[in-house]
Amino acid sequence: MQVLKRNNAFDIKKGSILFFFLLYLVLNVSGQTDTLKYLFVGHTYQWHTAGDKLDERLEKMDLSGYDGIWLGGDVCSEALLEYTTLEYIDKLFDLKHPNTHWAFGNHDARNGNWNWVEELSGKKSYYTSTYKGISYMVLNTNLTPYDCEQLNDQYRIIVNLCDTIEKSTHLIFIMHHGIWENVPGLPSPYNYAQSNLKRFSFTCDDADATFIKEIYPRLVKVKERGIEVILILGDMGSQKIDAVSDDGIHFLGTGLNRSKFQDPIERENSPHDWILEFKHVPENGWLNWQFHDLDSMLAK
Repeated sequence: MQVLKRNNAFDIKKGSILFFFLLYLVLNVSGQTDTLKYLFVGHTYQWHTAGDKLDERLEKMDLSGYDGIWLGGDVCSEALLEYTTLEYIDKLFDLKHPNTHWAFGNHDARNGNWNWVEELSGKKSYYTSTYKGISYMVLNTNLTPYDCEQLNDQYRIIVNLCDTIEKSTHLIFIMHHGIWENVPGLPSPYNYAQSNLKRFSFTCDDADATFIKEIYPRLVKVKERGIEVILILGDMGSQKIDAVSDDGIHFLGTGLNRSKFQDPIERENSPHDWILEFKHVPENGWLNWQFHDLDSMLAK
């Protein structure tokens, strides 16, 4: 009997060890979550070229680790003048990827040929999409009342998105120009952006259909439904902004400008350029972001 008791105790102990080992494996596996990375860059063209090149530092970056590239406009200084330039941009950023977004800047839009981008990428110059639980609205802030059909269509999409969004954890607006003048608690784009289209009208029907009048109140309602709202601006040189309005809406922006300086000493003494990196865990809806000095990213 004594021996049998020792064997039973040994079996129980062995079973307990096995149970806790299996429990550890289950918890460890279930606790694992994939963290995705997204990159936002704005005003990315290389100065002193024929208009067909990005900042050479972006060409050198390893972008393979990003599950999304968000372009804040002015990608090349003459981005759509030649189709070969568009092919070059596509080769770097994979414009067909569902989470690659390009908000046209004036340097992208001014030569026309917008249809090239739509035909190559399958995306218009303005659109909404959803990826891994995040909803996006890509704006074309180059639209004017001279193109009422597209301007009004973009507004219709924005209104419909804000009125119907329910399941997304975040709503992200990506744009080029500064359009958010007079937002409560936020400094004017005059302080950090290269543009301030405070009179940009979102419809042809009302010249006063500005961001603060027509769009911002809708974003506040989205926020009140428990969905985080983030707006990202790309028409910036070597500056950055990370601010929150009085209503809890996030406003971000950054850009590149250092390639303007050809003299090495002058360039070294110029303001640093910033890129914006997002980290996202779709399983629990966690999203965070951080600014990085572009030159320091190349040193890694």
